[in-house]
Amino acid sequence: MAIAFRYAARSDVGRVRSKNDDSAYAGRHLAVVADGMGGHVGGDVASASAVMDLTSLDRPDHHGDGATVLTDEIQNANQNLARLVLGNARLGGMGTTVTALLADQDELVVAHIGDSRAYRLRGDEFRQVTKDHTFVQRLIDEGRLRPDEAESHPHKNVLMRVLGDVDASPEIDVETLRPESGERWLLCSDGLNAVVRPETIQSVLGSTDDLNQIVDTLVELTLDRGAPDNVTVVVVQVFRTDDTAPVPQAGEVRGAVPDPDFARTSDEITADAAGPSADRRPSESSAAALRRDLAARPHLLVGAAANATQTGRIPTVSDSVLERRATLLRTSAPDTLADPQDVESALHRADATVPSPRRRRHRRAVAVLALATAGLMLVAGAWLTSGWISSQYYVGEQQGNVAIYNGVSQSLGPVSLSDLERATDLRVEDLPGFAQDRVRNAIPADSLEEAERIVRELRESVPEEATGSEPRPTGTVQRATASPTASPTASPAASPGGAG
Repeated sequence: MAIAFRYAARSDVGRVRSKNDDSAYAGRHLAVVADGMGGHVGGDVASASAVMDLTSLDRPDHHGDGATVLTDEIQNANQNLARLVLGNARLGGMGTTVTALLADQDELVVAHIGDSRAYRLRGDEFRQVTKDHTFVQRLIDEGRLRPDEAESHPHKNVLMRVLGDVDASPEIDVETLRPESGERWLLCSDGLNAVVRPETIQSVLGSTDDLNQIVDTLVELTLDRGAPDNVTVVVVQVFRTDDTAPVPQAGEVRGAVPDPDFARTSDEITADAAGPSADRRPSESSAAALRRDLAARPHLLVGAAANATQTGRIPTVSDSVLERRATLLRTSAPDTLADPQDVESALHRADATVPSPRRRRHRRAVAVLALATAGLMLVAGAWLTSGWISSQYYVGEQQGNVAIYNGVSQSLGPVSLSDLERATDLRVEDLPGFAQDRVRNAIPADSLEEAERIVRELRESVPEEATGSEPRPTGTVQRATASPTASPTASPAASPGGAG
């Protein structure tokens, strides 16, 4: 007999960070936690996009093998992140972890990439089901590091695998299990397990039947212990649908209030549940379609994804789950371009009236004044731009070696906007593949000191076989370690990774 979930979820920005880059979704058949990274622009977009891409799986029939379906959707989410970066260069380097549970008939599928975790409590048995994709975990697996040494290791934040715009097909850990009715699962970002010990998590997870109380207790424990990172917790309890379903807890349907502008009949809701081929209204935006889709079923959406749906700045869906949730209507960054629909409306309004000769003369005078003003602004802008460019640095490649450049890695026709500041003896070919790509694509830095720090971290990432010395991390992403005096977020393009 098929299984389903009772669930509860909560996300908090923590005590140190200024923005929540975590996202989570919990529903009757799906639970997901994503921990984004990528600095002040990209982290929340990455986690929200990944979570939104998976929400369509929250249905009882997946029309195929659950493990394959979930893995494919996560890979699609990865491709969508790459598309978002192509559409907005400021999102470059963003990435996210993903840990997901999918109820597939009478089986439970667990999919995982990164260091967000899944724990299972079955009776008195409590264990961590997922394995962190971190550099220190690899050292532990190889017997080079004891588990109790991991927290103090200088490279504990280096991730080996994440979703993002670097690997077109990252390796996803997937496991299919036969769950028992009543067992509980905890999904969490590393903001929880970084400060709350597993024994405490186990104790709280089995302490009460109120799942909302469990997630609140775990988050409050994290906050009491300083919460240096965002913290997100999802708890689900498995039940069999032939059993009497437990009464939904207060808060379980939070965020599932139907949008009155898109009220639907039961037939339309049933069509959506049948799969991605359901029609949507021709005049309806992708953002509205996503909100309407979410409103069709009970669920909880927390963190950056919840904020995105509330503000309308959401990674949207198009037509093949409505086209694989491929485009971004809005991002967390401030808008820099006018809305195309606003521009089109303005053009139609302008064409609707034919100006008189007097009005045309007036417009010519205004145009001359505007051109003169624009000329002055261009001169001032060029001077300011030149000053800004001279304050920028980046780490790139120079004749096969890692080098520091002053300026930006672009040009205006034949004119380069950067100069070589300093060459190093570090060979690009000695770096891990991910680091090589980042160097060849240029790693931006806001100062010479930051560029030098990036070079130091690249040296530390050189594999042991390339140096003949002690092992060095070859991870793809390193989370910034937060402190009250440090910047609350950091871009993976400026470390080997970003803040989550």
